[in-house]
Amino acid sequence: NIYRWFKIGDFIRFIKKIGKIFVIFLTVFILSNVCLYIYCLYTPKIEINRNQSYYLYDKNDDLIFNNYSWVSLDNISDYLIDATIATEDKHFYYHMGFDYLRIGKAIIKNITSHSLSEGASTITQQYARNMYLSYEKTWKRKFEEAILAFELETHYTKNEILEGYLNTINYGGVFGIENAAKYYFNKSAKDLNLSEASMLAGIPQSPSNYSPLYNLELAKKRQKIVLNLMLDNKKIDDTQLNLALGDDLKYYGNGDNNSITSGRLYFKDAVLDELDDIDTIPKSLLETGGIKIFTTLDSNAQDILEQAVRDNKKDDLQVAGILLDPNNGGVLALVGGTNYNESQFNRAISAKRQVGSTMKPFLYYSALESGFTAASSFISEKTTFSLDDDKKYTPKNYNDKYANGPLSMGAAIAYSDNVYAVKTHLFLGEGNLVSMANRLGIKNNLQAVPSLALGTEEISLIDMVCGYAAFANLGKKVSGHLITRIEDMNGNILYEYNDKPYNILNESIVFILNEMLTYTYDTDLIDYNYPTLISLLPKITNKYAIKSGTTDTDTWIIGYNREAVLGIWTGYDNNRVVESTGASMHKDIWIDTIEKYFKDKECSWYDIPNNVIGVLVNPMNGEVAKKDDKKKKLFYFIKGTEPIDNNSYDLDAVFKESSENEKEKN
Repeated sequence: NIYRWFKIGDFIRFIKKIGKIFVIFLTVFILSNVCLYIYCLYTPKIEINRNQSYYLYDKNDDLIFNNYSWVSLDNISDYLIDATIATEDKHFYYHMGFDYLRIGKAIIKNITSHSLSEGASTITQQYARNMYLSYEKTWKRKFEEAILAFELETHYTKNEILEGYLNTINYGGVFGIENAAKYYFNKSAKDLNLSEASMLAGIPQSPSNYSPLYNLELAKKRQKIVLNLMLDNKKIDDTQLNLALGDDLKYYGNGDNNSITSGRLYFKDAVLDELDDIDTIPKSLLETGGIKIFTTLDSNAQDILEQAVRDNKKDDLQVAGILLDPNNGGVLALVGGTNYNESQFNRAISAKRQVGSTMKPFLYYSALESGFTAASSFISEKTTFSLDDDKKYTPKNYNDKYANGPLSMGAAIAYSDNVYAVKTHLFLGEGNLVSMANRLGIKNNLQAVPSLALGTEEISLIDMVCGYAAFANLGKKVSGHLITRIEDMNGNILYEYNDKPYNILNESIVFILNEMLTYTYDTDLIDYNYPTLISLLPKITNKYAIKSGTTDTDTWIIGYNREAVLGIWTGYDNNRVVESTGASMHKDIWIDTIEKYFKDKECSWYDIPNNVIGVLVNPMNGEVAKKDDKKKKLFYFIKGTEPIDNNSYDLDAVFKESSENEKEKN
């Protein structure tokens, strides 16, 4: 009995201690909320941009996107309002921005599962995030979201917050309830019936999964959950629930030919980013009536690019793609990822990835400009380079294949020979490639290291495509852009793009490089190795200059002719190694897009400049072709630099001599 009473006494003392801690916690909690309320009361009022509107048009002046049509809460179906509150935040009218019970449950679940998978966001918090914050699941973002939610609750009524939320939330790539009602059911938000409202209210939790146009089966399961929540909240009865579930809904929009696909949403985001950089457009215009933004988008090209991505998509590999007009820098089509609803990060514009061998055309133009020719040869064999500080560098070719003899520049491009590239890079001096990349518009702070020639630096797709545009247009620098002009709602021109291309490269040298970049799929170059893009040959019906690039984590292909440059990147956001199953995805997307784009268009190649001459050579070693050579190929040269006999220019001897002189100098 004494033992029992001793234990009971311990228990009572424990309860008292817990009680004190609880009282302290409760006091701190109440005081902190009061302080936060006072702080928010005296902070500037957050603006809810009710009238902010913009209209996006493609290159043919057809409307492709408007952000939303704002409607008042009175003009939204009561069914939709009730369904939203029951589904997203049933205590919406009874809290100050946070549902503490849900937050507590979510914190416990996240701690026990070692993740941030469980959410407890109220409507106010979601609205704050949609207006001002990113979609990252981090504690910092959640804290910022909480502060903004408190500010909204301090300055606005519940109905104003709910109205703002419903006018901006994502309904499967369609933003705002009025747009969603018109898109899915061709009616206004105020006319939605219970079945339609419950279907739409289920979408925002996971727009990519619960849109009936993407996955009807999952959407109907979600609709049933929404209706049951409305029943629990006594907003409908059993009869209404069953009638709504039995309603065979007809959808006005469809997933194949709508104007708000994932790719267009990435394009839209890129346009708005560009708009932010145009200082001459007053932001007040967005709030006082809106603006019309005319873009470079070719709607047909966009459809083709998106279809190619859908047709060739493998597992969870991400994709970025840009089709650009090299004559003016206009972006004709853009894909920033595979699913906008899952990730709004625009990989075409914002991501920087290792570019691999797509860096080599920059190197080889520089080499041609420095006196190399298409026939200049180096020995291609396993090579270890001795660098400063006794460091050694041993680049390897794909599949460890080497010519083990002289290899011409033309053949080196065809096989993407890494040893040839590094020898060229070191021969010219590592700073030479950095200067050339900068001249072509690569803004990165590139490191002058031996591996730069193999594309170990990270560069954005838009910068690479714009760099290649200078090859496609025979030497002119263009700036990639998406906006051609901006007008107010009365048609007054507020901005017009007027940057003119200007010469930065030698037209004749560019022509020679462009010809060599067709060797990447040329059967005349099949020898000890295969050209890197020979697999595309069965689908190629036009002449293109193409270069691919591969690292462990990134796959690239960029190709062009006079009318278009197309760049495709694939990889994983978390830098996982690209497995063999996805190794050709970028090539398949590229060839399907470019061939369909030119299917009904005239596709021309470049005229031979007057100071350029063709010579029949052995494509492997670059020597003038002999009568009994099995392989012969027409290589192009600036007049006066063409080979005239069988004595090839031994660059390796010069390279060795140059290295020895450099060592003596050091």
